[in-house]
Amino acid sequence: MKNNPLRRLPFCLLLIFSLTVFQGIAKGSQGKIVLSCKADNDLYLTLKGNKIPCMRYNSPEEAINNALESSGVLILADGYPDQTTVISTTLFEVAQNRNLRLFVEYPSSIPGLKIGKPSSASLERVVVSSDSLKGLNKLQILAFHDCHFVPVLAENPLLVISKVAGFDKAVYGLNKDSTFSAILFENPSEQLLISTTKLSQFITARYAPAKGIQVIWSYILNWINKNGTVFPPLTWNPSVRPSYSATEKLQPNAGRLAVQRGIDWHLKAKMVLNAQGWEEYKELWKLNDSNMHTTVEAIDNAAPQPKSAVGDGTYGVLEGVASKILPDGSQPTRWWLRSDSNGESSMAFALRWKMDGDKKSKQIAGNLLDWLYFKSGLFQTDSTKSNYGLLLWAPGQAQALYQDNDIKAILGCMGTSAILETDRWDEVLVKDILANFRTTGVNGFRGGRIENPDLLRDGWQKYWNANTILYQPHYEAWTWASYLWLYDKTHWKPLLERTRMAITMMMKAYPNNWRWTNGIQQERGRMLLPLAWLIRIDDRAEYRSWLKQIATDIEKCQDSSGAIREELGALDHGDMAPNTSNESYGSGEASLIQQNGDAISDLLYTCNFTSLGLNEAYAATGDPQYKRMADKLSEFLIRIQVKSEKHNELDGGWFRAFDYRQWEYWGSNADSGWGAWSIEVGWTQAWVPSVLAMRELKINLWDLTKGSKAGDTFVNIRKQMIPDELIIKMNNIQ
Repeated sequence: MKNNPLRRLPFCLLLIFSLTVFQGIAKGSQGKIVLSCKADNDLYLTLKGNKIPCMRYNSPEEAINNALESSGVLILADGYPDQTTVISTTLFEVAQNRNLRLFVEYPSSIPGLKIGKPSSASLERVVVSSDSLKGLNKLQILAFHDCHFVPVLAENPLLVISKVAGFDKAVYGLNKDSTFSAILFENPSEQLLISTTKLSQFITARYAPAKGIQVIWSYILNWINKNGTVFPPLTWNPSVRPSYSATEKLQPNAGRLAVQRGIDWHLKAKMVLNAQGWEEYKELWKLNDSNMHTTVEAIDNAAPQPKSAVGDGTYGVLEGVASKILPDGSQPTRWWLRSDSNGESSMAFALRWKMDGDKKSKQIAGNLLDWLYFKSGLFQTDSTKSNYGLLLWAPGQAQALYQDNDIKAILGCMGTSAILETDRWDEVLVKDILANFRTTGVNGFRGGRIENPDLLRDGWQKYWNANTILYQPHYEAWTWASYLWLYDKTHWKPLLERTRMAITMMMKAYPNNWRWTNGIQQERGRMLLPLAWLIRIDDRAEYRSWLKQIATDIEKCQDSSGAIREELGALDHGDMAPNTSNESYGSGEASLIQQNGDAISDLLYTCNFTSLGLNEAYAATGDPQYKRMADKLSEFLIRIQVKSEKHNELDGGWFRAFDYRQWEYWGSNADSGWGAWSIEVGWTQAWVPSVLAMRELKINLWDLTKGSKAGDTFVNIRKQMIPDELIIKMNNIQ
């Protein structure tokens, strides 16, 4: 009985059963992706959301020890950016002995490679440096926001980081003479794929463009996998995204909701200061009673949000949001209390109240104008000085006097006064317009800016008598609109005569002799308003033809989505032309595009102001072309308003740049102050909702302000600021 085989039968059956179960488990695990990461890692959550089988472990040791032989493991950077990913030499040896493929992020060390201490990108961007990433072109630019990386020089990297110029391509190549580092590269002998930064935070840190990030992850997932499974491109819901797709049907009340969300954004982003916020502002800029209205030393004004609660407008509204995106996806606040932004914002809040009766908005609207003209000290009240009636740029910035800033405050004051049905600001409104007019030269041009110290030294009559000519609507055009508006209320002929002369000269110089600021498109957009208001005063066929010419040239660049494509003029006529070298990238203000054809809309310089111009052009003429263009543009602006559940401080905003082909926020971030992902409180976040609100109310700015009694204060103010004897002298000379 000792050798009876029947006695061994239970053991054999158990062994067969165990082997079968093990093989079944192994077979079921082969298709699973193994990760070492925290449970909230973007890649892990995205894999689960895409129903791709995966197994997560808390440490590299667990992941490597539990992975099947000859499989792949992703070791992700849980401590980024403060701590690099530590993997022992022994663990690398274990992985190699088990024939594992490893993808490692932000490593502290790699066998056989010299890794430097972590660095952070400033102006550098990630660039595709290989043809191996199918779906990405070599030299294509990617945005890995606020990229922290460990410097490594590797052979044949897939991605590198370098300071490069270009919209979505490094047009001048990589900087061969400057330091750049590999971001993604393979070490085939060790079966390692290394990312020197954290790629797996692509949703949290809002990496872009989305299609490029998809390609990278497809490459990585298929690289680590040896069993032949081809993973489809990952899809995810961006944490910050447009409110609607390009084709999604808009809600019937979409315009009204966009206005409400756009105005509420100011409060959610804590742009409106209270008393404590004002103290924070002064501390940041080192301001006190003695230097409040001088020019203080410039600093990096991109700082965290105010610590204090949101205010009611009594202490003004901050400039907006900086373009820099931090690793957690948040963005710093831009700490300026700009005169133009406060005036523009007052009207936006007032229109919100007129549209839906929101009492908080009404209160803020009035308080902002009171702060600007009566409390801030920015409005110059000394009638003996030549800057009387002008606005300084911001507390702590008393150098430059821009007519382009004053006019935005002026238009906001016009609108708010009319909506709130008050004459409270009529005198300061007239003084502000005349202060600009008396520093406008004999041809009706005032120029880009006047230096405050020069004006105080030389006197305003020097500018009144100057032969200034500047064929650049960005600076001149809207100021002309205010002169026409005041002429309509007063019939004081110099306002019309100088303005008519300037507009005529400007249009005869179009397009070859125009200068442009960030692009020729914005210059066209700014010209619509004065032409529309000139027709209101003096309706001539010639003026209508000028308006038609400008609008038609804009429409040639209007996409079917409603987006207006940015366009450059002759490069030798541009102030802020695209970078001509990698070294110049980020050194000053700049366009969002590198060349004509780049599918970008600019909401800081073009679409925002063009929307007002089209609204006023249609109201002045009834021409269906202007309505068609305005309808399409407004729908586009509604669609691309920021939506975010994670970043409440961005929800309802409008970023400067939008790529309407990729349908996401993208553009060259070369502008040193107002980059692609910036939000400007006044220029963008006031005018977009203001025009949308006027459309909801079926009104326009000219008719809204038609009943203004500002002209009642005009005669005495005009005689004080531009005496009769000067007008007589001017007429005798003419």
